[in-house]
Amino acid sequence: MTTVQWILLDHAVALLGVALWFATGVTAVLQRHRLAFGLLVGAVLVTLTRPATVVTLAGRGWWFAQEKVLLGLPLLGAAALAAVVVAGPRLFAARRTPGAGLPVGGVVALFTAAYAALAGLVVTFLAGYPLTWSTALIAVSLVCAGALLTAQVLGRQAGEHTDAESPVSLRTTAPRDSSALSRRGFIGLAAGAVAAGAGITGVGLLFRSPEAVVTGGGPRRASGSRPPVSVADLRGPSAPAPGGTSHRHTLTARTATVRLASGGDVDAWTYDGQLPGPAITATQGDLIEVTLRNSDVEDGVTLHWHGYDVPCGEDGAPGATQDAVAPGGEFVYRFRADQVGTYWYHTHQASHPAVRRGLYGTLVVKPRAGGPAEELDLTLPVHTFDDTVVIGNREGRTEHTVRPGAPVRLRLVNTDSEPHWFALAGAPFRVVAVDGRDLHQPGEVREVGLRLPAGGRYDVVLAMPGTPVALVLDHDHGSGVVLRPTGRTGNDPALPDTSGWPELDLLRYGEPAIVPFDADNADRHFTIVLDRALAMVDGRPAYAQTVDGRGHPSIPDQLVAEGDLVRYTVVNRSLETHPWHLHGHPVLILSRDGTRSSGSPLWVDTFDVRPGEVWEVAFRATNPGIWMNHCHNLRHQDQGMMLQLVYDGVSTPYEDASHGHS
Repeated sequence: MTTVQWILLDHAVALLGVALWFATGVTAVLQRHRLAFGLLVGAVLVTLTRPATVVTLAGRGWWFAQEKVLLGLPLLGAAALAAVVVAGPRLFAARRTPGAGLPVGGVVALFTAAYAALAGLVVTFLAGYPLTWSTALIAVSLVCAGALLTAQVLGRQAGEHTDAESPVSLRTTAPRDSSALSRRGFIGLAAGAVAAGAGITGVGLLFRSPEAVVTGGGPRRASGSRPPVSVADLRGPSAPAPGGTSHRHTLTARTATVRLASGGDVDAWTYDGQLPGPAITATQGDLIEVTLRNSDVEDGVTLHWHGYDVPCGEDGAPGATQDAVAPGGEFVYRFRADQVGTYWYHTHQASHPAVRRGLYGTLVVKPRAGGPAEELDLTLPVHTFDDTVVIGNREGRTEHTVRPGAPVRLRLVNTDSEPHWFALAGAPFRVVAVDGRDLHQPGEVREVGLRLPAGGRYDVVLAMPGTPVALVLDHDHGSGVVLRPTGRTGNDPALPDTSGWPELDLLRYGEPAIVPFDADNADRHFTIVLDRALAMVDGRPAYAQTVDGRGHPSIPDQLVAEGDLVRYTVVNRSLETHPWHLHGHPVLILSRDGTRSSGSPLWVDTFDVRPGEVWEVAFRATNPGIWMNHCHNLRHQDQGMMLQLVYDGVSTPYEDASHGHS
C-alpha cells in the first residue's frame, strides 16, 4: 500500500472508532445494555487496531504520525482503558439484569473515550503538523470539559428521574444536602478549573510570535558574508553578451473580451489584449528588455519569469522584489537570455485569479550554435478558461502538415494550477528537456503518458513518420494536436485508448551523469511539511494550506548564504497534490519516497509532490536575493502555502504586499 492509502485507512479506522464510542455511550444511556456491550467490544477492537496503522505511518516518516503518537493515541488509550474498567463489568452484568442501570461515572467514561477519539481525529485534520503544546493543551482541556459537562447533564437527569423504566434512568445515590459542597462536587470543580486553565494556556500560546527565520542547521550570520544589499540593486545587465542582440518589448496589461479561434468569447485579463500574451523569443546571449504597463487591471500586475533564473530584482514578486504595477504605472524588466529552453511568464500579483483569467505568455530561448533546428517547432501552452481547455488560443484539436522524416519539437507548457496528461500516439519520441534543462541521453519511448505538473514544461522530439501522429491531451481524443505527413490522403486510423498507458517516470529516464555537488554534504537542510490546518493567512484565520503548520506570512523565512549547498526534504501530509516551485534556482531531484533518482540528472523548477510523498532535492545558492518558495497550485498559494528563501545580507525596500503574491 502507498502512504496515502495508509493515511486514508488510518482516517477511516479513527472515524469508525469515534462512531463506535459515541454509539456505546448513547445505547448505555438508553439502557440497551446488550447492544451497548457489543458496541463497546467493537470500539475496543477498533481502538486496538489504531497502533498498527500509526506505526506503519511512522515507518513512512515521523511527519505522518507525530500528533497520533504524542497525543491522539495516549489520550484515547487512557480514556478507553478507563471506560473499559469503569463501564465494562457493569455492562457485562447488566445484559442479563432487566432494569439495571449504569452509574453516571460509567456513562461519562464511555463518552470521555468518544471525546478523546474525536479530539485525535480533529487534531489531525485541523492542527496537522507539527504538534504544539498549544494544540495539546486545547485538545486535552476540551476532552475534560466535555466529560465534566456530560457528568453534569447526566447527574441532573439521574436526580430528576427515579423511575428505573425511564430511558434516561441512571443509578444514583440518595439526594444529599445541596447546601454543602460534596466531595464529588469539589473534585468536579477542581477538574473544571484545571481544564479551563489548560485551555486558556493553550489559546494563549497560539498568539506567540513565530520564529522569523530558520537556518536549516547553518549559521544565522555567515562569516565573511557580502556587504548588505537591497533587491532593488540586484538588477540585470544593460547589454547583451558578445554576438547577441537586444530585444525590446512593451506589454500592456488590460481587461478585454477575447474571441478564441473556435469562436468562443472569454472575459479575460490580458497582456496586449490577446490570449496567451505575446510569445517572447530570443537566442542565447541576447538581451531581453520588457516594459510592462498597466492599463486597467485594478489589482495590479507584474511579470514573473517562471523557471528563468533572472537577477532577483527582475523576478516580479510584489512586496519582495518590486511594488505591483498599478493602473497607469510601468516597470522595466531587463535580463540576459543565458538559459536555453522553454519557459513562460505570468503575473505574480493576485496570481490565483489573474493567471487563470489570462495574464500569462511563453518565453523560448534557442541556442546560438548547435545542431540543426527542428523543421517544425511548436510551443503549446495549455490553459483552462471556465472549464474550456485551450492549447495556445484554440479549443479542440489543431492540425499541422509535416514532411515525413522531418524532426519535430513539441514544447509542452502547463499554465494551469492542476497537472495535465499528454500521450503521443503514432510515433516513438524522446523527452529531451524538462523545465528548460536538457536530459542526458534520453531514450526513445512509446505508448507512455507524460504527467506535466502545474507550471512545468516538457520538450518532446520525434521524427515524423509516414502516418499521422496525435498528441492527446487528458485522454480526450478531441483535444490536442494532429501531425499529418505531407501528401497523405484518406481517413486517419483510429486513435488508441491512452488511459491505460503507464506514466513515464522521469526519475528513471535517461542515463546518469556527473552532478556538480555531493548533496549528502549540504550546508543547510530544510524540511517542508505540506498540510491543511487552521492557521492565520494574511492576518485572517482560515482552514489554510500550510507549511510546517503555518500559513503565509507567518511561515519563517529560510536563511541561506551565497555559496551554500542547500537540501530540502518536502513532505506532503495532505490529500492534495502540491506542485512545488522555488524561484531563482533549479533544484536537482535526489529521491522520491526514499528511492534515489537513477536516470539522467533531473533539474527542475516545479515538481509534483503527490499525497503521502516525500521528495529530496538540492541546489547551490548562487543567485542572491529574496525568493518566493511556494505551491504552484495558485489556489493553494492564495490559501497560505508560500514562504521565502532569503540570502544573508539581502533586504527589500518594498512593503510586504503578501496578499499580492497570491
